[in-house]
Amino acid sequence: MKYRPSRRTRRVAIGAAVVLALAGMNGPALIGFASEQYHQYKINQPEYKAANGHWDVVDVPPEYKINTIHAALLHTGKVLLVAGSGNNAKNFAAKSFRTVLWDPVRNTFKNIPTPKDLFCSGHTQLPDGKLLVAGGTQRYEKLGGDVKKAGGLMIVYNESPDAPKTFPAGTLFTGKQNGKTFVSKDPLVVPRAKKKADPKTGKVTVTHSEARVYVEALKEGRQYSTGAQDNYRIHGLTGADARNFYGIAQKLSFDKKDFQGIKDSFEFDPVAERYIPVDPMNEARWYPTLTSLEDGKVLSTSGLDEIGQVVPGKQEIYDPKTKKWTYLPKQRFFPTYPTLFLTDKGRLLYTGSNAGYGPDNIGRTPGIWDLKTNKFQVIPGMSDPDVLETSMSVLLPPAQDQRYMVLGGGGVGEDPKATDKTRLVDLHAAQPRFKDGPPLYAKARYPSSVILPDDTVLTTNGSGDYRGRSDSNILKAELYDPKANTSRPVADPLVGRNYHSGALLLPDGRVMTFGSDSLFADKDNTKPGVFQQQIDIWTPPYLYRDSRPELTDPGPKTVQLGGTATYRTKHASAIKKMRLMRPGSFTHVTNIEQRSIALDFKATKDGVTVTLPKDPTLVPPGWYMLNAVDDQGTPSKAVWVKVPTATKAQLKGLGLN
Repeated sequence: MKYRPSRRTRRVAIGAAVVLALAGMNGPALIGFASEQYHQYKINQPEYKAANGHWDVVDVPPEYKINTIHAALLHTGKVLLVAGSGNNAKNFAAKSFRTVLWDPVRNTFKNIPTPKDLFCSGHTQLPDGKLLVAGGTQRYEKLGGDVKKAGGLMIVYNESPDAPKTFPAGTLFTGKQNGKTFVSKDPLVVPRAKKKADPKTGKVTVTHSEARVYVEALKEGRQYSTGAQDNYRIHGLTGADARNFYGIAQKLSFDKKDFQGIKDSFEFDPVAERYIPVDPMNEARWYPTLTSLEDGKVLSTSGLDEIGQVVPGKQEIYDPKTKKWTYLPKQRFFPTYPTLFLTDKGRLLYTGSNAGYGPDNIGRTPGIWDLKTNKFQVIPGMSDPDVLETSMSVLLPPAQDQRYMVLGGGGVGEDPKATDKTRLVDLHAAQPRFKDGPPLYAKARYPSSVILPDDTVLTTNGSGDYRGRSDSNILKAELYDPKANTSRPVADPLVGRNYHSGALLLPDGRVMTFGSDSLFADKDNTKPGVFQQQIDIWTPPYLYRDSRPELTDPGPKTVQLGGTATYRTKHASAIKKMRLMRPGSFTHVTNIEQRSIALDFKATKDGVTVTLPKDPTLVPPGWYMLNAVDDQGTPSKAVWVKVPTATKAQLKGLGLN
């Protein structure tokens, strides 16, 4: 079909020509406007779209616009957009927590009741298609000058093995030496003390238990702070309880108070479209990473605890069958939001990417972590190793190759440093080592990368400084080809996106981008920034071609590991690849869910038969998008396929049990 410009395109073109002529007569006043008119004309040309793709703005009604912090694609094809309090202290104080469910096909929206402040939680896909969401915000940070009441950590001890004890929020603690009284801000359960008998002597020893809670002075004023450790009696206790239960605190002061986490966990049900509470974690976590494992269980790592300190290496596992959490037996420290990928041997790759809190010299070295032995094999060769915070990491397609890329990054905390380095590591190498890939489009913190079904990777946006300071947002995007190890620019994004932004692949092959939380709105850093609530869609070049393969028969909904499934298509002879795409779950420069798995297949006269790999570390259980890709690199719309959890026999046969 011959292309005929729309009326709007012709108007833009004519307008651009007229404005350019006027600019020639009237000097530089109209040149900027003319340039923008020409730019709009250029990016709307079919040839440009076919080479670079095209960006569009999603029409979101005002009542559904939120500060999207987290986004996850569900097996219903809808996208869960989670703000919680949206990094807005007023929303937090008002207990205004938001979640919106978006249907990209119909462009419809639905407000979802949000039970807790899930701002800065962790999330991951579960085998049955639910989304596990764990952690969030217990309290917002307060900078040193904003702290009005002295406060800090109170450790509450229990010397009695008889029973645990619950202390409600508002419990009072008074120092035996300083005489100052502090009040707990949250409820607290102190476990019973442990009792153990010596098998030889029969002598029984009791080891105290302890729990932690954040406390504040009753009144404002410097005179209510403390400078040394003290033992605190707990108000309302008498007799044996008064002896067995007590508090100990170090300095309770006006130091900066970091964000504090919660233990709450939920499963979001995509069919019922609601949050379902499950057992809480053992540790409160704000900024945790959740990693899906080969047996369907989930690892929760790092985060800030209930008093604003990085959880000291205590990791825990969620079992979706029992809905309960258990600690790993051994500890390992990571900064918050560590990027931890499940590898094809059941170990975890830590790329060094992270997003925020923790000392600059602990837990930041990339390596391979064996959960069973707690051994950690360092991977050398990382360039710019001191600017890995807010970098993006991605498992390059296809996942069988076990090649990973780390893109961009910045210095620890508010350090203004950034890098344009990309680094590659091949875990199948005899001695894995990071090597530099092609440079990114700019020195960038917070870039967002998305694996596409044609085996390329889109990377977009970011900023050159912390949270876009000094007008440093980057309006660039590029496609990386892992096979050729080359990158090329594509259409520029419409808006800047830095902190609290992200991107997801949609089932129809397009990419959505969301969020951005700039500190300032001007180059001089004088005007407060406004959260970017706009959602954009990038249509890749492959969707501007004349034809597209189609899987017309959905085939089986469930396919076992190592199993086969047949799908009808009119384009069987043209199909060159079959890809199984795990739906993404993105927050804080972290999307360890997304992966693209190459499938063996056989084409017939009117269909294609695919065979899944047998390895559950390559194909963790859950729902996937199945795409057929033709000889032009054009993918079909996705068909949803469920891969069940491997049996114990399958896991044992692969040495994974």
